[in-house]
Amino acid sequence: MNPVVIDSLHTRPDFRAIARWVEPRATVLDLGCGDGVLLALLAKELDVKGYGIEINDAGVLACVKHGVNVMQQNLEDGLRLFEDDSFDFAILSQTLQTIHQTAAILRETVRVGKECIVSFPNFGYWPHRFAVLRGRMPVSRSLPYQWHNTPNVRVLTIRDFEALAPEVGIEILDRVVLHGGRAVRWGANWRGSLAVYRVKRSG
Repeated sequence: MNPVVIDSLHTRPDFRAIARWVEPRATVLDLGCGDGVLLALLAKELDVKGYGIEINDAGVLACVKHGVNVMQQNLEDGLRLFEDDSFDFAILSQTLQTIHQTAAILRETVRVGKECIVSFPNFGYWPHRFAVLRGRMPVSRSLPYQWHNTPNVRVLTIRDFEALAPEVGIEILDRVVLHGGRAVRWGANWRGSLAVYRVKRSG
């Protein structure tokens, strides 16, 4: 396996959770795919046919180097290029918190994907709460940026996402909450630093 893929697996615990839900030989759309490592992993391990969307020039170049099919596009412009249920799985892997049009993108994601997987850092994690109580914005492994250079434009918790889901026509099928790569079984909204959801369009 490409060593870049191995290194990324160590730093992105949501990748393994995502891989467990994706079916072999599925078609996958990765929205905000970054360097394309997740799609490269899924292609190698599950023989998926994957496509990525990424706005950043460096990310697009990295995708090409990893052999990933990528389109350079701003997610904020929507997914009008794709028909309903175009893919078996659509993935928003730690992308949701970087988007301004959150509700619109979620609706579009479950429109183009028969099933979808969404992961995001949980701002309800207790050290994050404690940092705010001390008067500072949190910085951690799951939130590695300072307030002035973070790509995150939305702040959400596990409970926030679960409250929003029915409002935007999303049915939650499964959930895993992680910290340090391990599943958090209880007190997820304050003990988990990363949430991963398997969802689909409701109705």
